[in-house]
Amino acid sequence: MSDKPRGILLDVEGTTSMVSYVYDVMFPFARRGLGEYLDTNWDSDALTEVRQQVASDAKSTALGCDRQAFEAEIVRLMDADIKATGLKQLQGLVWQAGFASGELVAHVFDDVPPAFEQWKSQGIDLRVYSSGSAHAQRLFFAHSKAGNLLGYFSGHYDTTIGPKREAESYERIAKDWELAPGEILFLSDVVAELDAAREAGMQTGLCLRPGNAEVEPGHGHAELQTFAEVVD
Repeated sequence: MSDKPRGILLDVEGTTSMVSYVYDVMFPFARRGLGEYLDTNWDSDALTEVRQQVASDAKSTALGCDRQAFEAEIVRLMDADIKATGLKQLQGLVWQAGFASGELVAHVFDDVPPAFEQWKSQGIDLRVYSSGSAHAQRLFFAHSKAGNLLGYFSGHYDTTIGPKREAESYERIAKDWELAPGEILFLSDVVAELDAAREAGMQTGLCLRPGNAEVEPGHGHAELQTFAEVVD
C-alpha cells in the first residue's frame, strides 16, 4: 500500500471469508428458518422494525402488515440476491439462532486472525463495511472458526449508511470515523466498491481469494492474495 493507513475498512465475503460459505451455508440457513422465525416473532420489536424497513424499501406500507405478502417479498429478494437493507436485517435475526446453537460457525481465512493481531498491535483501527447488517457482522465475527474476533473491531457499517458502490457512502464512513479518507484502506473483492472508495479518497486493495470471481485487468487497485501483504 502507498501509505500506512490509520484505519482499515473490511468487506466480509470474498475478503475475510469465502464467498461460498455465505452463499452455500448462511443464505440457505436463513431461507430454511424464515417461516418459523416469522411465525414465532411476528409481533416482536425487532421484527416489527424490520417489517417497517422492508415496507420502506419496497415503497409499500401495507407490505409490513401482511404476513404472507411479507414472506413472499423476502423470498423474492433472496432469489434475486438483492442487497436490500430490510432483507439483510432479517437474515441477521434468523442467523442469530444458528450461531447461538453452534449450527453456524463462520468461516475466516487462516491469515485473518494473525493479520488482525498485527494491525491492532500497530495501532491501526479496524472496522467492517458489508451489505450484511451490522448485527449480522457482529454475530459472524463473534462465532468464527478461529473463535471470537469481535474485539478487534471498533465499528460496523452496513447499507444504512449508503450503498457500497457509491462514493458518498465512504465519505460518510470517513466522517463518522473522524479520519481523512486517505488515512483509510478499504479491502474488498468487488472492483465497483473499490472504485467508489477510491473516488471518495480512500486507499484500496483488491482481495484475490480462492473462489472469488475473476476480475478484468486494468482496474487500477493494488492486488493481494493474503492479508500478510497489506502492511509491513
